Amino acid sequence: MSESVHETNGIAAAVDGGDDATDHADTIDADAEEATIDAGSAEPYTFDDLSVVMGTYNEEEAIGTVLEDVDRVTDGRAEVVCVDGSSDRTPEIAREHGARVIEQEPQGYGVAVREAILSPDRPVVVTTDCDDTYPMDALPEFLAGINDGADVVSGDRLYHGAKAMPAFNRLGNHAFAALASLLMAERVHDTTTGMRAYRREVVEEIGWTENTGLSAELLIRPLMRGYDVRERPIAYAERLGETKLDPIGGGAAIAKSIVTVCLEEQLRRL
Repeated sequence: MSESVHETNGIAAAVDGGDDATDHADTIDADAEEATIDAGSAEPYTFDDLSVVMGTYNEEEAIGTVLEDVDRVTDGRAEVVCVDGSSDRTPEIAREHGARVIEQEPQGYGVAVREAILSPDRPVVVTTDCDDTYPMDALPEFLAGINDGADVVSGDRLYHGAKAMPAFNRLGNHAFAALASLLMAERVHDTTTGMRAYRREVVEEIGWTENTGLSAELLIRPLMRGYDVRERPIAYAERLGETKLDPIGGGAAIAKSIVTVCLEEQLRRL
């Protein structure tokens, strides 16, 4: 296995040493080829099978850039769904860029993202944030991972250092990953990333309960139920606009969610 790709669900990849740049380039080339190979009897998924979804709240500074990047990378073939509770021009800009906007009263991160995930009917769903921190250029790799048999492909922001992330947030995200790894007895590297690809049947079969901690739940429940979950290193950029998350209160809520979900899944196995 390449050192630049971590496979969870029973296999922890090495992340130290080696020729990372070469290995990562080889992985990208291999995945691009795999995306065109029929792994079984079904046809491989293409961008026509992809929905890119996000919750949006007062992101008029960044939303246009994010949607332009999705359109460029997917040749305009991916569906984009925004669940929006903004009071600024975010929904207007999203519609101008061809996104489907579902208006919703602000009820928190998880409520918006849950609605965004369940609204499309295409077989592959990618979640992302609308603040231009996540690389839409990684969409082909995520789709290749699904075509290679993964049920979930999760972007690992911390692998490359996430220097654009505030130091306190970066420390907290490492702590969340360590906590989840301990409780699951399974190594994970980034539990709170907002960029993941899912097979539709995964999000339809598993019930989600968390709000602020939904991003961690969306990784933990599939992993603890035996789905093929793979983490893939991604770049992380400085956000455009102001953050909406309280690092103290939000961090406590995420930690509580991780503990709650892990314990629920452990009890489910009994």
